[in-house]
Amino acid sequence: MTYCLGIVTRCGLVVAADSRTNAGVDYISTYQKLFDFSNPGERVLLICTSGNLSMTQAVLTLLRKDIQTQEEISLHTLPTMYEIARYIGSKTRQIQEQDKAWLKQDGINAQASVLVAGQIKGEDPSLYLVYSQGNCIHATKETPFLQIGETKYGKPILDRTLTFETPLEAAAKCALLSIDSTMKSNISVGPPINMVMYETDTFVIRHQLQLRLGDPYLAKMRKLWEEYLKNAFDHMPNIDWQHYLEEPQTDVIID
Repeated sequence: MTYCLGIVTRCGLVVAADSRTNAGVDYISTYQKLFDFSNPGERVLLICTSGNLSMTQAVLTLLRKDIQTQEEISLHTLPTMYEIARYIGSKTRQIQEQDKAWLKQDGINAQASVLVAGQIKGEDPSLYLVYSQGNCIHATKETPFLQIGETKYGKPILDRTLTFETPLEAAAKCALLSIDSTMKSNISVGPPINMVMYETDTFVIRHQLQLRLGDPYLAKMRKLWEEYLKNAFDHMPNIDWQHYLEEPQTDVIID
């Protein structure tokens, strides 16, 4: 399992991923999940992978091969992010068709999914999720983030704090907190954490980092977040049990 996250805002993109793979409790390894396929000055292109490791590595190999051999269709020639997402989907289906039956024979899950984020000159930054079946969806102003892998533990903070208007630095902090919350609750997600922050219309990546196990900033952020959550919890009003015994119940709409 892994956890990868992409965020798109008016100001740019944030993409982050952990590096843990899990093939059972006695076989946990570290593999990079965030990859840079940018062509600086013309397009920025970031890819995150989740799922069956052999599948995702094979897809990445095909993507790199098409660039290296200067194929007519590749990540560096397609004119839109949507076409890039569909192209990655076609490569995913190609590997699935080759290997899925053999994996299924031994009860191995062949599912794999990809986040692709970036900007091509003439377009706004965009973020797509490519499913194992090859189809895709994109992030919107109403839902400016997409996740793959172990998504449930890191989603609440995104739902409560992120909007399309969130400043880029704040979105980056939110991404790290989302991943840290997931690591706290699930041992199948773990460091190093790789993250990229991209500013709209720059067409070059200026901000990227890797946070390893025991990184001081990561430790400080976790400590402060836990303290602030506990403080907020302590300030929540207690339940007025007597009120609910005495007053008729009415429905309250919660957004």
